[in-house]
Amino acid sequence: MNSTYCIDPFNRKRLPTMEVRIGQLTLGGENPLRLQSMTTTDTMDTEGSVAQSIRMIEAGCELVRLTAPSKNEAENLGVIHTRLAELGYHVPLVADIHFTPNAAEIAAKLIEKVRVNPGNYADKKKFEELDYTDESYQAELLRIESKFTPLVLLCKEHGTAMRIGTNHGSLSDRILSRYGDTPEGMVESAMEFIRICEKNDYHELVISMKASNTLVMVQAYRLLVHRMLQNGRCYPLHLGVTEAGDGEDGRIKSAVGIGALLEDGIGDTIRVSLTEEPEFEIPVARKLAEKYQRQSVYPLAIDTSKLAHNPFEYSRRISREIHNIGGKHVPVVIADMSDKNELVPANFYGFGYNYSVALDKWNLQDLAADYVYIGSNSLNFEVPGTLGVICDFNSWKEHYSARVGFYPLLTVDQLGELPKEQAGFLSLTAEEEIPSMLADYTKLTLIVSTTFDNKTQLFRAFFSQLADKMMDAPVIIQIDSKEEDGEKFQLNVSSDAGSLFIDGYGDGVWIKANQPNTLINSTAFGILQATRTRISKTEYISCPSCGRTLFDLQETTAKIRERTSHLKGIKIGIMGCIVNGPGEMADADYGYVGTGPGKINLYKEKTVVRKNVAAEEAVDSLIDLIKEHGDWVERAH
Repeated sequence: MNSTYCIDPFNRKRLPTMEVRIGQLTLGGENPLRLQSMTTTDTMDTEGSVAQSIRMIEAGCELVRLTAPSKNEAENLGVIHTRLAELGYHVPLVADIHFTPNAAEIAAKLIEKVRVNPGNYADKKKFEELDYTDESYQAELLRIESKFTPLVLLCKEHGTAMRIGTNHGSLSDRILSRYGDTPEGMVESAMEFIRICEKNDYHELVISMKASNTLVMVQAYRLLVHRMLQNGRCYPLHLGVTEAGDGEDGRIKSAVGIGALLEDGIGDTIRVSLTEEPEFEIPVARKLAEKYQRQSVYPLAIDTSKLAHNPFEYSRRISREIHNIGGKHVPVVIADMSDKNELVPANFYGFGYNYSVALDKWNLQDLAADYVYIGSNSLNFEVPGTLGVICDFNSWKEHYSARVGFYPLLTVDQLGELPKEQAGFLSLTAEEEIPSMLADYTKLTLIVSTTFDNKTQLFRAFFSQLADKMMDAPVIIQIDSKEEDGEKFQLNVSSDAGSLFIDGYGDGVWIKANQPNTLINSTAFGILQATRTRISKTEYISCPSCGRTLFDLQETTAKIRERTSHLKGIKIGIMGCIVNGPGEMADADYGYVGTGPGKINLYKEKTVVRKNVAAEEAVDSLIDLIKEHGDWVERAH
């Protein structure tokens, strides 16, 4: 299969997309990356929606999306639009449509853009397995065309733009029956609607491929670009990781997914979906976008056919096993304590190790680093046997060569001094030629780094070198950040490292930064969790809230997190309404979904198991459900 999904995987070049006008805003083409968000108010609350929209706009939001679940809300968008204009705000409004074509047709006459979801615009999702013949499938496409064409013609008549927004979790039963729960199914779901638009000579389109699973999201966008390049017409792309969650997890997950695409020049507008107030999303989106304005680039001249991975499917690079690194082991995390003047047990706390003086005992947390780099420092106390210690080569030779669990870190110049059977780590830069003599050292793990901004491309080139030389040494991705702002550090590092793990590269991560150890450590584990390469904590698939939400998402998410954060590896979906319910949480193990005012449905995977539970009892009921299915463990004290 032709693997073209961007202009050049080894040199970041922006994908040339069509320019689309949305009111006074132009999107795509050579326009800057646009930032947007969505209100959480009831769209029938005119003053509340106007006030929240203004807060978003003043934070830098360039498109404001509001939900329109029925004709009433769609009609009130015109009132909100007028009120904002009277107050001097002319940012375009977007109507978010699910299940209600009549609401979309009303909105198309009143505001600048309509978002439709191909999975539920003309289909009702019942989670049924359907068996179609080619003839019956074609008949369904004709039915969809008859339902969708009126909106297309209205948008064309009124100069209204449209986003065709596919969501991984809300693919129609028909698409699932033919393509499965796959990126290919997501792309085909959108292409069906695109073809109808093009048949009517309507091209004011923006496309999105959202998922809460970053691997699925990235692969779907890449496959979409591949299809659009084949067709000779690239529409602008709206990027986002849906239901990313709140706090640190939401930021890391968004940076991993959105950043992986921006690294390849893919994306024209972004929305960082956080379970927080919408105006808080914009500064995060801006910080992420700013990363791609830097230009400290090491130029590469590499044939695009040298790409050593399939960009449309996840497959981890095969590496040899050295102790607990490489092979089938999960990626390791390396802590850096080389900057300490004197090492004491308390230094290890930020990297997941608690030392009890009274008991003379180490306690390990779930997020405990696997190795610690001490540089040339002395280590005068015993560390846990599970923790490997890396030290500079000369220090290792002098003090630690006879000690089990201690490993040297070498440069290429020092290789000749190391016994070939000795396990250790070799430091390389991504832009240098890999020495052929390395093939003789079968116990070395490579540490690869770069000071240039085009890290993704340089690391790809490095792994292409390894593939060409048929070297299977395990590789640790080292990211060195000088960023002082904690949030920006987290976004930048997550984007840099995340794109590589999504592509199956990396047997570990080592982050060097002037940040608190706890932040560095949680970021490293968060990147591995977001790329699903190492699960070390509970995962929350939490929607960002909107006018359809039937309970306080932020408060409820906090309550559920407080009770369940120790359930390592469990995925819990927390959805504000039935639209973003069983479908959007896709692969969650348990689901908490608003179904009416004060009422919650609880799910085991995609099956409702408890209906209309009173909101005040629902969290306890969720805990009981987890216990019933044998996934509960008591929290360690």
